[in-house]
Amino acid sequence: MNFEGLDAGMGDYPASLHGTLEAGMEPSMDPHLNPSLMQGVELDPEGLAVTVPESVHLMEGMFSELHSAASEVGVPVTATHFDLQEEMLWMGNHRGHATSFFGPTMGRHSSFQVHATDDIRHIHSLETGVLFLSKCNLRCYTRGGIVMFDYPMEEGADMHSLLMTDNNMSLMGGLQNYVVEVDLNTVQETQRFTVEVPGVAIMRQTGRYFFCGHTSGKVTLRDLRTFKTEQEFDAFSGSLSDFDVHGNLLAACGFSSRGMNGLACDRFLMVYDLRMMRAVTPLQVHVDPLFLRFIPTYTSRLAIISQTGQCQFCEPTGLANMADIFHVNTVGQLLMSFDVSSSKQALAFGDSGGCVHLWSDAPEVSFNDYSRETEFALPCLVDSLPQLDWNHDLLPLSLIPTPLTSTEQLLSDWSTAMATPSPRRAPPVDPEILRTMKTVGFIGYAANPRARPRNQVPYKIKDIELDYDNYNQVPESPIGRDEEPHLYMVPKKYRKVTIKYSKLGLEDFDFKHYNRTLFAGLEPHIPNAYCNCMIQVLYFLEPIRCLVQNHLCQKEFCLACELGFLFHMLDLSRGDPCQASNFLRAFRTIPEASALGLILADSDEQTGKARLGRLIQSWNRFILTQLHQETQEQEGPQAYRGASSSSLGSSGESAIGKLFGCEVENSSLCRCGKETVRSSLTLLFTMHYPEHNSQDKTMKEYDFAEILKKSICLEQSTQAWCENCEKYQPTVQTRNIRCLPDVLVINCEVNSAKEAEFWKVQAEVSSLNVSSSSTCSGEDVCSMEGFALDTRAEDMRHVWIPLALKMSISKSQGLEISSWPEGEELSAAEEDAGASLYDLVVTVPHVLDARTGGNLIAHIKVGETYHQRKEGVTHQQWYLFNDFLIEPIDKTEAAQFDVSWKVPAILYYAKRNYHTKYDLRIKNPIDASVLLTEASLARKQRKSHATFIPLMVSEMPQAGDLVGLDAEFVTLNQEEAELRSDGTKSTIKPSQMSVARITCVRGQGPNEGVPFIDDYISTQEQVVDYLTQYSGIKPGDLDAKISSKHLTTLKSTYLKLRFLIDTGVRFAGHGLQKDFRVINLLVLKDQVVDTVYLFHLPRKRMISLRFLAWYFLDLNIQGETHDSIEDARTALQLYRKYLELSRSGGNDEVRKVLKGLYEKGRQLDWKAPESDAAGDGQGSPKSAAVFPSVMGL
Repeated sequence: MNFEGLDAGMGDYPASLHGTLEAGMEPSMDPHLNPSLMQGVELDPEGLAVTVPESVHLMEGMFSELHSAASEVGVPVTATHFDLQEEMLWMGNHRGHATSFFGPTMGRHSSFQVHATDDIRHIHSLETGVLFLSKCNLRCYTRGGIVMFDYPMEEGADMHSLLMTDNNMSLMGGLQNYVVEVDLNTVQETQRFTVEVPGVAIMRQTGRYFFCGHTSGKVTLRDLRTFKTEQEFDAFSGSLSDFDVHGNLLAACGFSSRGMNGLACDRFLMVYDLRMMRAVTPLQVHVDPLFLRFIPTYTSRLAIISQTGQCQFCEPTGLANMADIFHVNTVGQLLMSFDVSSSKQALAFGDSGGCVHLWSDAPEVSFNDYSRETEFALPCLVDSLPQLDWNHDLLPLSLIPTPLTSTEQLLSDWSTAMATPSPRRAPPVDPEILRTMKTVGFIGYAANPRARPRNQVPYKIKDIELDYDNYNQVPESPIGRDEEPHLYMVPKKYRKVTIKYSKLGLEDFDFKHYNRTLFAGLEPHIPNAYCNCMIQVLYFLEPIRCLVQNHLCQKEFCLACELGFLFHMLDLSRGDPCQASNFLRAFRTIPEASALGLILADSDEQTGKARLGRLIQSWNRFILTQLHQETQEQEGPQAYRGASSSSLGSSGESAIGKLFGCEVENSSLCRCGKETVRSSLTLLFTMHYPEHNSQDKTMKEYDFAEILKKSICLEQSTQAWCENCEKYQPTVQTRNIRCLPDVLVINCEVNSAKEAEFWKVQAEVSSLNVSSSSTCSGEDVCSMEGFALDTRAEDMRHVWIPLALKMSISKSQGLEISSWPEGEELSAAEEDAGASLYDLVVTVPHVLDARTGGNLIAHIKVGETYHQRKEGVTHQQWYLFNDFLIEPIDKTEAAQFDVSWKVPAILYYAKRNYHTKYDLRIKNPIDASVLLTEASLARKQRKSHATFIPLMVSEMPQAGDLVGLDAEFVTLNQEEAELRSDGTKSTIKPSQMSVARITCVRGQGPNEGVPFIDDYISTQEQVVDYLTQYSGIKPGDLDAKISSKHLTTLKSTYLKLRFLIDTGVRFAGHGLQKDFRVINLLVLKDQVVDTVYLFHLPRKRMISLRFLAWYFLDLNIQGETHDSIEDARTALQLYRKYLELSRSGGNDEVRKVLKGLYEKGRQLDWKAPESDAAGDGQGSPKSAAVFPSVMGL
């Protein structure tokens, strides 16, 4: 490309990319040239002077200029691009500025700066934005000019070309010896390909191949998947200027070397037939070609453009006609860029004077065959200023706009410290509209209830009430629950989080986007996962965490055992989310949970019909009671093979009672004077609020500590049976406590609009008190410049509950509770008097959201021991736990409750340094005895039919031993999905799987390959699909009454695997990531050998176990159904084969073998050939020499 004659700022382009023309070869411009003349142009082959005959009329189908526009006059247009989605034309100039024009009239749509210094070299439009490539940056902007992402190149990069491939992948090349592949979804470099010929200045794509144009004059054809060079065309001896591909033809233009005279523009176009991979007759043209494009409308026409503005159309296999030469009116400027619309109806030229010229072959032109509607900026609502009548005596002077000429402050300029922002939020949607709304795809419609005046909204909107009947009208389809930001008052981090499932499931979901900490979240898609927040609360109470991990019993469904297993996974996880599937499976089997209404149906949970605030408070009471009962059982026959039920409690008592329990004295006094006193143990307290007169509009202030005291020491009148009177009598019931708990649990009971209004009023009164206490009074003198509020008081605005409490019990005063400044300690006298300090450590709010039905989250104050164990630091910090979203927050945010969307449900106050009185050591109760022989649950199983040999004492596994593992599953719930309006499938809820069979085989020793665990898992839940073709499980195999298999409980097999994991064995298998996920186990990566990833190349498909066994082991497995023994043994043999390949040739040999594997798989369509005969040596591994020993049991 010839840049001579331009300003010095254009010198960034290297001469090697586009050479200069020889002296005397520059085309001269006739000053009398008529730019509208499109026919009869005659060229002087000697001087290239253009002479123009008389004007003639345009022929139909010929291109002519429709419009031209300029962005910055005098700044060269370095890139032009027709938008592939909308009727827009984009241009980028030498100063890094981008401008878009709409339609054939080229009305300006948007204009913004892309790069401060570098020029724009390539533009490409996407569905959601536009890509701009500069020398060392790739940036994506919305069509309105908002930055979506910025991808900087490494130092020294000089990019020139950009090519979009499938799946939002982009390739970028330039004047370096590599091409970079970037994933636009993650904005990360995925691969870097080294090119043999440097300088990839142009890239084109057709089918599975793509072409690279090099500055050396060569064009290479490469495989898009492997980047391997398939063919190389040596087009020009100098440099390549442009090329294009259409069908089976490739046409290129460039510069030829003229010895000492440098480079000269070659008027012969090189044309190649891609079917024969050779050049055909070159095409001679009458202009100096700089750009060329195929314009395949009726024929495969070529448009050849010169730098001086001459344009010639010709057939690539015919002769060029001088009558087909036209001229772009560049007014003496040089053409710098060129593009053709996708409809082939429009051409765009960018010149060095800053103009863009739009040409078309018809007056009515469309840039695309199917363009979507373009969004424009809103017009100004005020057309003109109002007319003022100067002769009117009562004309207000405020109507005359006066500029502020003084530098002095106005009286209305209040400081931010003295002003409280009062935003006007949008009104809630009418409940009648939500009730009658019908959803089609993602659009909801309803009849207008005519409840409000048109286009009128009250200046102050009445606060939203907790009307659950209207609040819970949630669209049944998740597609109808799209966010409407202009109606939202709920912050994004508090909203219900969902997992976006793709065809890869969860593998490509970015959980790190929601959790930057090393604490583990919990996945929400499991039935009854509404209690995830409370599971996190219990986990971050150190004595509870240690208690349940030391607990182990023989009960099949024990919540304390399942919590211990889950907390062990949370301890091991480094930021990845865990599943509470086994815990919730056991939870669903507890009769008391079902009787209390804690087991939700899927429809109630998905449509938001459950009253989550009340539900989680009932769950809180249930779980504390259940754990108290399960951990207070005495040692003996109830304990699991001698393991103690708890290391924190002695025989007959519960550590839960020690931690939460409070001895309560309940007194009932009848009107006859008889008093009855009973003692009991309570684990939590419920808030009771004072009665409020609805006619009284004044805001009365109540102290939280006083309300809490009255709720604990409750006094109420009720009808009760009196044995003395022998009838029901009015009775005064009084409750008093005799001791203080270590952790005070409070259910807030905000279940109606009355309680919500009480919290709202108290928050407002607290805010007024903070404001009044922070303003000047008396003789204080405040200046506008130096006045400021107390920071700590300002932070606690709208906070009613205290962050710390002082509690004590005395014989004279009884229970005393008062608020206490956070961080301050008691005096020695107060400690001697028996006072204790309690810090707020947990708040559990119910987040109201009409779109999703709301959700439950937890604010937890994480202590030093957890930070030390996870992050290696010692400090305390509040965190927000919203399923798998975890984010640090301020203490004020944890204690603030805006009841219009954030309703308090549960509060935990912990005695300061309470954990020092507990033994927090964890002693793993799982020992080798779990691997010993156990009886089967199946009544019809015979020992002669056993499929495994249990481990002997001498065979007990050690750290580093190899074990082959495979698991089979059944489906409990089918996948729920919806079809969107655009035809794509959206997964709402994945299928719920349950483990049905687990097999472990020996990985070394004389019995290598012999299974020592082959357990079928009994289930009480209804199985929807046994997946017999893939699992080998048949109906009846999991039923203890009719099964002939070795049937056992999930807990029993789970303990065996936990022992193996804790011992440090290494598991070999195929697809172990999914197996451990369904079993609900967390295994460290260095203990997993997965053949799925061993025999896998990056960005390639995963290969089935059957194909790998056929290719590497010459085995034909999984004929009719799957067998887990066969699969586990095959995975072991594949691992041995991988080690053999690695030892023989290293990584290079492995990669070479894998390339051959993928090539063979593509040839066979990844289907392993069937065995020719039964005795050909390719039979199932069941016929291996080791298997008869198993059959002889």
